[in-house]
Amino acid sequence: MKGNLIIYNANIVTPTGNTARRGKAMNELLTIPNGTVEITDGIITYVGEHRPTLPEGYEAVDAHGKVLLPGFVDSHTHLVFGGYRPEEFMWRMRGDSYMSIMERGGGIVNTMKATRAASHEELLQKAEWFIDVMSRMGVTTVEGKSGYGLDHDAEIKQLEVMRDINDKTDRKVDIATTFLGAHALPPEYKGREEEYIDYLINVMLPEVKERNLAENCDIFCEKGVFTVEQSRRLLSAAKDMGFGAKIHADEIVSFGGAELAGELHALSADHLLHASDEGIRSMAANDVVATLLPLTAFTLREPYARGREMIDSGCAVALATDLNPGSCCSGSIPLTFALACIYMHLSVEEAITALTLNGAAAIGRAHRIGSIETGKQGDLTLLDTDTYYVLPYYTGMNSVEMTIKEGRIVSTRF
Repeated sequence: MKGNLIIYNANIVTPTGNTARRGKAMNELLTIPNGTVEITDGIITYVGEHRPTLPEGYEAVDAHGKVLLPGFVDSHTHLVFGGYRPEEFMWRMRGDSYMSIMERGGGIVNTMKATRAASHEELLQKAEWFIDVMSRMGVTTVEGKSGYGLDHDAEIKQLEVMRDINDKTDRKVDIATTFLGAHALPPEYKGREEEYIDYLINVMLPEVKERNLAENCDIFCEKGVFTVEQSRRLLSAAKDMGFGAKIHADEIVSFGGAELAGELHALSADHLLHASDEGIRSMAANDVVATLLPLTAFTLREPYARGREMIDSGCAVALATDLNPGSCCSGSIPLTFALACIYMHLSVEEAITALTLNGAAAIGRAHRIGSIETGKQGDLTLLDTDTYYVLPYYTGMNSVEMTIKEGRIVSTRF
């Protein structure tokens, strides 16, 4: 179901374009005071100055001079999973490392067991709860990864849950699906990493493609998980099948993931806490979106990714929450804004671009969403104030008054 809606008296603030904004261009936002946006059958058909008369047949919203932004795009989440891992959070608080927890059977394998045991309906209900919370924070599109099943049936089950959410006509959030079967090595394949990569290439990817269950393919390229060469082999095969390539890169140590992302012209490289100078240059030179996840650095008590340096080096930077049951059980857009601006030294304008147009580019959708321009989806976020500076200033508090999805008001504070 798509809506016909007019928002007027709005302080429109948006990046522009159909590709990611890089370097200094991330600071450039179009502003239209006292502006009007018209959405017809879910698509933006007018953006400009206030119209003295409004056409009939449209629901009308008076924004009263408040800021109207593109809907936020959370371009890295793991929102479909079974169980939770609060005990591991406590272990980390006492100083246990992420890798040591994985080595004792915690981490991804812990969630794997719970996800395999969960029913489709259980996973669906939990994912829809997360989506409702995210919608109230202005999110209109998320990327959702599989990767907590690590076998055929459970991986397919996760992807089918996301498909079922996307199929709902009254959905609040679109999910861009990513197959992450290479999130970890399943216990059944211990010591047989190459065989598992073969299985993903020869069995899983063709089925996922044939059933149209995912748009992109991702891999956890990290010391103790999958090597650069294994990652190259999987992502190259995925690209040959028509998937977009994404990569968990350089999160724990500097491992060459950012460089590989550049070599493969991946859509995005994500995490990047320990990306090398050469990796940053490679991403900038090859139009790879550097997707940074400050909430995860915060919860892991790790140094933040070098967002300021990446932008100054000409990178396109996106921000995302990394909502997941282990390292970061949070989908907080307000806290993401605050951490990016305070600790990663992004300007507010850069953070807005990172969570809208560049987030859209990181999932291959910048031509459809991420800015307030004619021809794009009517996905919008109305703040409760006339200045966007509140986004980091209201530290961890939600400043979103209304969320609009394809011309439908799907969330409102009042």
